Amino acid sequence: MAMVTRTAYTIVKESRVMTQSPRPLNTQVAHIARVYDYWLGGKDNFAIDRQVADMMKEDSPEVVEGVLGNRAFLARTVRHLASEHGVRQFLDIGTGLPAANNTHEVAQSVAPQSRVVYADNDPIVLSHARALLTGTVSGATAYLDADLRDTKQILREAATTLDFSRPVAVMLIAVLHCIPDEDDPAGIVQQLVNALAPGSFLVLSHPAIDIHRGVRKAAPRMNQLMQTRLTFRSHEQVASYFDGLELLDPGVVRVPDWRPAAEADRANPAAVWGGVGRKV
Repeated sequence: MAMVTRTAYTIVKESRVMTQSPRPLNTQVAHIARVYDYWLGGKDNFAIDRQVADMMKEDSPEVVEGVLGNRAFLARTVRHLASEHGVRQFLDIGTGLPAANNTHEVAQSVAPQSRVVYADNDPIVLSHARALLTGTVSGATAYLDADLRDTKQILREAATTLDFSRPVAVMLIAVLHCIPDEDDPAGIVQQLVNALAPGSFLVLSHPAIDIHRGVRKAAPRMNQLMQTRLTFRSHEQVASYFDGLELLDPGVVRVPDWRPAAEADRANPAAVWGGVGRKV
């Protein structure tokens, strides 16, 4: 894969959006990014998204707190990697609609020269990315209009902003449940890891099938109304995505238990497994 040549981290302000042909916007079918937007108090959602979100809340009342707990996990992991491990490059796939503590905001608050590439495949996310996902004066952000299954495309286009000969943190935050087993999510993760230099990291969170009973009830109902069929997975399945990597303590745990910053973090009821692995 072609590498970017530049003096290390001598960076000017940069914010780019790379797109394919625009995907049609279907307001009659729920989209997971807009469902999450509704749960987080946003306004970029439609009636069908709200219907699915409310149905999930009926079956699993802790879901909104869990979504917030997952966002807090993202912020803690990015801050930890930037401050404790010196990571200055992040590839965030399955971005979702911009919310508080986006990856570039957290990373660039620690190190303004951090470079961040986002990837998602929802047209509403794309329009917001143009306006909101912008870099610092010394850092950079870019947005790719791509599906996680387009792994080679993501890596190729991300390489115009990121230098894959240096450490990169790949962020897969609550996105792999959108990839069914027949599309080989483990193979997708392995492709991403194979493209990374030693010292890189995989940050991954995944809604759990084996924590709260309500999730097992809600998932089939949600999938009747969703454009993307969701697959919730067990601790064993999620842990397998880190095969070959060195797990940072405390391993694969509920996301509120991953190095909580306060007791309020630990008390979050999120039914989400998460962890951070390092490529050695």
